[in-house]
Amino acid sequence: MNSQNYYKTLLENVNQGIFFIDLNRKITFWNSAAERITGYKAEEVLGKSCSDNVLVHINEEGQNCCDNPELCPVLRVLNTQSICEENLYFKHRDGYRILVYIKTFPVQDENQNIIGAVETFYDNSEVDGLNMKIRELEKMALLDSLTKIANRRLVEIQLSSRLNEFKRFGWPFGLLFIDIDFFKEVNDKYDHEVGDRVLKMIANILIKNSRSFDLAGRWGGEEFIVIVPNVNETQLYTIAHKFKNLIALSNLKVNSVLLNIRVSLGATLCQPQDTLKSIVKRADRLMYQSKKNGRDRVTTDFEIT
Repeated sequence: MNSQNYYKTLLENVNQGIFFIDLNRKITFWNSAAERITGYKAEEVLGKSCSDNVLVHINEEGQNCCDNPELCPVLRVLNTQSICEENLYFKHRDGYRILVYIKTFPVQDENQNIIGAVETFYDNSEVDGLNMKIRELEKMALLDSLTKIANRRLVEIQLSSRLNEFKRFGWPFGLLFIDIDFFKEVNDKYDHEVGDRVLKMIANILIKNSRSFDLAGRWGGEEFIVIVPNVNETQLYTIAHKFKNLIALSNLKVNSVLLNIRVSLGATLCQPQDTLKSIVKRADRLMYQSKKNGRDRVTTDFEIT
């Protein structure tokens, strides 16, 4: 085996996603881990730029990094010849956003001339504990059959536990009630298969961008709930807006059309008199207030200072 084949075989068998970018910011190599993490096959991305609706790097503030020299990791590396490390959101082939840790560094030829850059990345949500939790939940039939996130039964179980902890120990938690805007129109204009893809996309955004101790579940139809322990008003508001923005920045390709989805959210913190029914009803009411006020927004029963 010559050295070129040796290194290619090595790169194809690591767990991190790896891709090479030339000076024109075109992708010239894409390994199997990159395919697994992003859903894009090598033949779909080779010769393209990240901004060609492939990955489209987004930062924590929701800014598109690909065409901004100060934000794009590849441009920064090529301009400064330094190494860049940070967390960014990639667009998965199925439309949803995933949080990845990336490391980008310059590539030189034998004459020390910069000829491109290498970007390595891994999915922050891919942890053994999460995978084990998913397998256990599947055995207990507590996952929604379509989206593979917590079903209503599990949400109710976990919500009852959080309420008991709040009453016994005073441990705070928040609740987000999320409803997809104009979901009926999506089903009517396209079909229920596309509607199912939308539900799966939303579920993936919620589960892959929640903290390890949060719980995201499908409440029913196009409704989702996220239980968010150990937060104050500002933190809950920030998390709710993060989900709203990540969903708005994601899309599905349906034939030749990019389908953008928006959601309305209600956000509330647990109160001393709350029951399971009362906190869900309040969050649901706040969500409908978001619908009434124009959709694609977060409504709370508290003020942010």
